[in-house]
Amino acid sequence: MKKSIIILMMSLLSVIGNAQAGNSAATKYPFVFVHGIFGFDDIWGIDYFYGIPQALREEGGQVYLAQVSPANSTEFRGEQLRTFIQAVLLESGAEKVNIIGHSHGGPTARYVASVSPELVASVTSVGGVNWGSRFADVMRGLVEEDSVTEDLIRQGLNALAHVITGISEGEMLPEDSLAMTESLTTPGSVAFNSQYPEGMPSSYCGDGNKVGSNGVYYYSWSGAQPFTHLVDPLDYALQLTSLVFDEKNDGLVSSCSSHLGKVIKDDYYMNHLDEVNQAFGLTSWFETDPVTLYRQHANRLKQAGL
Repeated sequence: MKKSIIILMMSLLSVIGNAQAGNSAATKYPFVFVHGIFGFDDIWGIDYFYGIPQALREEGGQVYLAQVSPANSTEFRGEQLRTFIQAVLLESGAEKVNIIGHSHGGPTARYVASVSPELVASVTSVGGVNWGSRFADVMRGLVEEDSVTEDLIRQGLNALAHVITGISEGEMLPEDSLAMTESLTTPGSVAFNSQYPEGMPSSYCGDGNKVGSNGVYYYSWSGAQPFTHLVDPLDYALQLTSLVFDEKNDGLVSSCSSHLGKVIKDDYYMNHLDEVNQAFGLTSWFETDPVTLYRQHANRLKQAGL
């Protein structure tokens, strides 16, 4: 009798759990998440997009975490992402994907949408370096080109990228931190935009087209507050990096530079890492939970038939 009651209770809990799961993120096409510089898919079970893939899966979303070099040029990472997406389409049977890229992941996603629009339903850029980063400009300017110092820094950053990949138990990927930095400078970004303009505003801080000439949907959002949580040690570093900017920014990217396609909002009370719910969910108590933003956006894509 007791055993029957336990089984009945477990069955009821299962039904309740399934009912609560929902399908608000059950988009037509799978999600592919793309990390920024020195990023990873996951380390020891901890996602770069902390808690976000799980939240979307609970709401019916099909989520993949892209494997691209932590440090390389936008075009190189873009080709890696294109290959990854082709594999996703084979596995899932889907015709296209919805790409969500953070930081350098934004232009990386844009590259694929420009060269292979048939693979991409939408691109969402979160804190994307779409018009370059003042921080990258300063870093590039501090080191003399073709100098011994430049080579030592390049080797050190490449080694760091390899360590990150190794810890995340991913495949060792080619790294070129110098090419990465060049891609993220303002001149490098402007040159990239001239070749891959889809979704980009015609002027700095403007709005782009929600649907590009390639038929891909473009969205973006970003934060504008470098320091948001006293307990998060990374906030102190972002407060320092923000000092190189003379406009609102998230600590590494200006709000205006993040603009792409339909700008949902460019001044959330978030910094560059809050945008992916890092570190470990230590974000402002006075702003919308980042995970909620991703849930809302997944539903936005669903309602758009994507």
